[in-house]
Amino acid sequence: MISRAVGLRIHAAVTRFWQNPSMISYGYHRYPGRLFVVEGTDGSGKSTQLALLYQWLKAEGYSVFFSEWNSSPLVKDTNRRAKRRRLFTPTTFSLLHATDFADRTERDIVPPLKAGAIVLADRYIYTAFARDVARGCDRAWVREVYKFAVKPTVGFFFRAPLDVAINRIALARPRLKHYEAGMDMGWSDDEEDSFKIFQGKILYEYDHMVNEFGLTVIDATKSIRTQQRQMREIVSRYLKEKLKEKVVLAK
Repeated sequence: MISRAVGLRIHAAVTRFWQNPSMISYGYHRYPGRLFVVEGTDGSGKSTQLALLYQWLKAEGYSVFFSEWNSSPLVKDTNRRAKRRRLFTPTTFSLLHATDFADRTERDIVPPLKAGAIVLADRYIYTAFARDVARGCDRAWVREVYKFAVKPTVGFFFRAPLDVAINRIALARPRLKHYEAGMDMGWSDDEEDSFKIFQGKILYEYDHMVNEFGLTVIDATKSIRTQQRQMREIVSRYLKEKLKEKVVLAK
């Protein structure tokens, strides 16, 4: 188990967002920037597509910022130590990722959006909604934890059939990590079997979030070029709207 002191620190870092009287809840932020996020199971190709979108937007002259899931220096050391010693429970795992997200929201996401820039996020709150619930956390509780999140302009869900995604991961990684494979949950003693079970549960949650959160589904079995073309067409609609707003304000 993670120590009580560390657990309290994690919880405090998240709850200060909940208890902030000026906190704006999901769906009510009004920033001039645009937030585009990608979601999907492991092996869906979402990171590749976001990297290509980033390069394209930069080439078009836009100011673009990037934020990646579980990358905050605030929790990096704690996360590494806990994983190495296998100390996480589903709840502490969830709270640590929420702390990471809260820190990145405050430092890396909101400031660029306020300045009118574009922010690209490689995984967002829907990753927590899928993975944490797959690990047994309560759906309503997890959504409440992340209620301070900015609603994305577009949330892309790259949907790959389970067998396709798993085959891609098997080719890319010689061995699965303990938590990545869901070995902490005791579903199976075999890493590959456990990973399949875990990813199946995650995909189930994603499929049910499409309507709940209005996620834009991209067929991840299509060619990289086709997926990227779809993505750019959708993103361009919002960039044109942004340019129109600027023209109106200039008048």
